[in-house]
Amino acid sequence: MTLEPPLDRLSPEQESLGTRNDLCVRLARSGQEIATAQELRFGVFYEELNANPDVASLQSRRDADRFDAFCDHLIVIRRVAKNETGRFSVDDGEMVGTYRLLRQSVAEQNGGFYTQSEFDIAPLLAAKPALKFLELGRSCVLKQYRTKPVVELLWQGIWNYVRHYGLDVMLGCASLEGIDHTVHAATLNFLARNCAAPPEWRVRAVPERYVEMKSDAEESIDAKAALKALPPLIKGYLRLGCYIGDGAVIDRQFNTTDVLIILPVSNINPRYFAHFGQPDETITG
Repeated sequence: MTLEPPLDRLSPEQESLGTRNDLCVRLARSGQEIATAQELRFGVFYEELNANPDVASLQSRRDADRFDAFCDHLIVIRRVAKNETGRFSVDDGEMVGTYRLLRQSVAEQNGGFYTQSEFDIAPLLAAKPALKFLELGRSCVLKQYRTKPVVELLWQGIWNYVRHYGLDVMLGCASLEGIDHTVHAATLNFLARNCAAPPEWRVRAVPERYVEMKSDAEESIDAKAALKALPPLIKGYLRLGCYIGDGAVIDRQFNTTDVLIILPVSNINPRYFAHFGQPDETITG
């Protein structure tokens, strides 16, 4: 299947969503760039982090599913000369990171969100018809570029995208490595007891995949140790003011234990706007 970026998208002059030194963040411009993002994801998820590829992924060396055809693909590019690019070369440099973005309006025309296979988000969507949701997924950065500038540039790109489309809520699965959830018992317990969504935002893992996050160790939670054990991505969401869904899910394909992130834009601490831009501020590249 040939992939092309969705028609309902940012115009070319709006496409650059942020720059920092020799790095820029923008949307994938072509089917070939989407394919390169899929190859990058395969390299990180399957080659580095030991996910379990199906036959099609093994043959193509790409991490791909049906959602790629209608999502926007945010990519971070390191600007280098053509002869200096590595495995994930694009026209303007080397792709070093990617994030998949799916707006509610697009999801509703294409069979829903990826997240719905793990968490029952339908009641939340129905309860908040005036809000526009954005699903974040397939977060992926090459190991040597997992640095603060690259991560912040991804956030800048997401935030500019949110502002451009006037989106109200970000949600998606975030992962802890490994499928033995008991290894993450302290961390999951901390998240469930300290970051749980209030009733009006609560989403529960689908019944057949639900894993209890709370344990009986309420009095012995070491918040500092639990926070330290969290992946940087989840830490970032928590700093911004996210909620955590009810229940974890074991994802055997990706060899992860997943939790649901729910981040209303209204929750974001205003101090971050000074760095990334005010909600109603004109977006510049």
